[in-house]
Amino acid sequence: MRSFAGAQDDKLIQDDKPVQDNKLVVQCGDNMTLRGQLLINEPLARYTSWRIGGPAARLYQPADLDDLAAFLKSLPEREPLLWLGLGSNTLIRDGGFNGTVIVTQGALTKIGHIGEWQVQAEAGVACAALARYCARLGLTGLEFMAGIPGTVGGALRMNAGCFGGETWNWVESVTTMDIKGHQRTRSTTDYQVGYRHVVGPEAEWFTGATFRLQAGDKETSLAKIRELLDSRAATQPTGEHNCGSVFRNPVGNHAGKLIESCQLKGFRIGDAMVSPKHANFIINVGQATATDIEKLMRHVHAKVLETHGIQLEPEVRIVGE
Repeated sequence: MRSFAGAQDDKLIQDDKPVQDNKLVVQCGDNMTLRGQLLINEPLARYTSWRIGGPAARLYQPADLDDLAAFLKSLPEREPLLWLGLGSNTLIRDGGFNGTVIVTQGALTKIGHIGEWQVQAEAGVACAALARYCARLGLTGLEFMAGIPGTVGGALRMNAGCFGGETWNWVESVTTMDIKGHQRTRSTTDYQVGYRHVVGPEAEWFTGATFRLQAGDKETSLAKIRELLDSRAATQPTGEHNCGSVFRNPVGNHAGKLIESCQLKGFRIGDAMVSPKHANFIINVGQATATDIEKLMRHVHAKVLETHGIQLEPEVRIVGE
């Protein structure tokens, strides 16, 4: 059986049961069995919306926040960590990630109405699910999140937005966890928030948030969500494997319009192609690799710089070997 980062020396102990595929049962040093699932050398393509990515050395899907805290406490102090929700807005290179990936999708999915205007959601809740949940309560404000192809954790990390709305405009407080498994509640004043940009305490990850909304009307909000989703389907390649917007919009301009003006719609490298529907989307039309995507991003960047003198900044995060 493969060892995990020094096993007992680093407090994480595997049991002596045989490995089934790449699944392992894991125990902490205090002899408490973790309730989540640990996978070794797990291909990450299935966890990303581009369907691209090499293997993770280790991947953990926690059972809940307490289980996640116990798992993090068992890790070596300098263990590289990558958190994934729905895997949008992320390009994982073909060599994979030589560390531990925490998958919140299907894990940290609790959501609740905790006050007259307040809704609390864990990091693994899909943004679209949060938008519909609030709408059904007759609360308005988060309808725009139906158009964000990610989870609450990712939306908090980058201040995700669309259709004129931004996540942090509605955040009252957040919960976080550090590498030692310590959980905290923080106010918005602990963070500097801008366009697709959030800076806060180092070495902490978002595990959830409380949103303060406004009184609305259920049917009106649900109708608005349907309208926004129809608009998104008409203008974005929602039926294709993509990561969402690839580049940030420059101040006073739109990345998609700049790319389109360079006649790049439909341009491809390997199976990576600039979407014919929206130029700020790159789609995987078959068996694209992360290398194909990066080469295409560089080509688009160079063409826009040459034509318009504008440096496009990536919105997608690129990680891995």
